[in-house]
Amino acid sequence: MAVQPIPLAPADKPANVGEKPAPQPSRPRMSTRNRLIFFLTAWLVVLMPFMFWWSTWFGRALTNKEMGEYLNDNNHPRHIQHAIVQLGQRMSRHDPSAARWYGDLVRLASHPRDEVRSTDAWVMGQDTAGRGFHEALLKMLDDPSLVVRGNAALSLVSFGDGSGRPQIVSLLQPVAITSPNAGRVMDTASVGTAIHEGGLIAKLRDSDGQQTRELRSPITGRVRTLSTATGAGVVPGTAIATVEPGEEQVWEALRALFLIGQLEDLPAIRPYQQEVPEVPERLRLQAIEAERAIQERASK
Repeated sequence: MAVQPIPLAPADKPANVGEKPAPQPSRPRMSTRNRLIFFLTAWLVVLMPFMFWWSTWFGRALTNKEMGEYLNDNNHPRHIQHAIVQLGQRMSRHDPSAARWYGDLVRLASHPRDEVRSTDAWVMGQDTAGRGFHEALLKMLDDPSLVVRGNAALSLVSFGDGSGRPQIVSLLQPVAITSPNAGRVMDTASVGTAIHEGGLIAKLRDSDGQQTRELRSPITGRVRTLSTATGAGVVPGTAIATVEPGEEQVWEALRALFLIGQLEDLPAIRPYQQEVPEVPERLRLQAIEAERAIQERASK
């Protein structure tokens, strides 16, 4: 007797048309409490980065009350920087209200944090009539920080004072990173790495193996060379790396030398006149203009 094939049921219908499909188990619903926790967590994930950005963004306008508080907030150096930047913006708009805090700018020229002194030196160049600014900037030419010295020298140009010309020329030159003590190099940045001021260049373990020291860049720029390999032993003064200055630093230095540069500064300027990928076009043109201005002054 032949076996009759069982017909296949369509995929969208049950095999036995007369039977009802088995009920599907219902999904458990999230409780009101869990939903609130979920939405609160998601909200915090979005809010916290925004609040961090908002609290550290120097473009946020400060009220007069906040300005006074931030300029004296020694527990939060970034608050001081924020206030200095905002004060500089008022000065650039010739806002007469800015003068009430000029004494704070002079006071902050001796602040223990490099980044505060650097910002302060830059902003004092915004108003050549500021009482005490010129004298404070002249003292800052001997600051231990290269960037502070450079910013003070650039601001002095606004006063018609070329006293900081050697410091400005140094802004065009690579900075050597050397070992402060004997030890062994544990890690280094790579050649060509873009680096911010204070960025990590290398880690050095002391010769006794008890302490690791971080070597950081004093300027914003790019790692040009590495002189010591990872794992190598070094003595005090050993060259570890060189950092070439960043575009903005070079730009400001060339602009200043256009006004006060001398013939002996040309060897530091001419490398930026080359048509090479490493030199942006605006720097090359500014370097050419700086030399032209220097040659014209010398000829007179």
